[in-house]
Amino acid sequence: MSDHLDYEINKELGECYLFMGDMDKAEEYYLKAMGSNGVHCDPYLGLATIAVQRGDLPRAKEMYIKASSIEKSDKSVAGLALVEMEGGELDNAFVHFQEALAMNPENMIALYGMVQTGSTLGRLSDVVPHLVNYLAVDPLKDNVRFTLAGCLVSLGEEDEASRHLERIMENDPEFTPARELYEKLSA
Repeated sequence: MSDHLDYEINKELGECYLFMGDMDKAEEYYLKAMGSNGVHCDPYLGLATIAVQRGDLPRAKEMYIKASSIEKSDKSVAGLALVEMEGGELDNAFVHFQEALAMNPENMIALYGMVQTGSTLGRLSDVVPHLVNYLAVDPLKDNVRFTLAGCLVSLGEEDEASRHLERIMENDPEFTPARELYEKLSA
């Protein structure tokens, strides 16, 4: 069997066992995949996921950094940011969420991680452009538009927030939180 085929089989088995929740078997196959056919980032991403599941944040961080050093992607950078956020490294997490969103504005993990850290750090004005970028790609994503409206309210931009809430209610009249916030702003 070729090294490439060994790699693909071991990586796939690692993914299957991870999906089934067998962390030990998943780890075994990801380690085998790492040993075949050069260097690929996927086994490191899998090992990072296992480390997160086990609560080993330092190991997860190490694996996300290794994956990014091989092939930087929005997934590896967002994963690193999540680990940093959990570890209280909010400034680093915020920067990495921004980096992940620059690579892929539709990365929901990075988007909501950025909203959470941006809120805690008092940097909602830096979050708003990323929400707007997402909506440029998927304008009907009402939960993202609602998050944008909430950020705008927090920033004192109630008229702009109301316009976004009106659009949500046009798309989905049953979106109760949007209606309630709109009524509160209109009162």
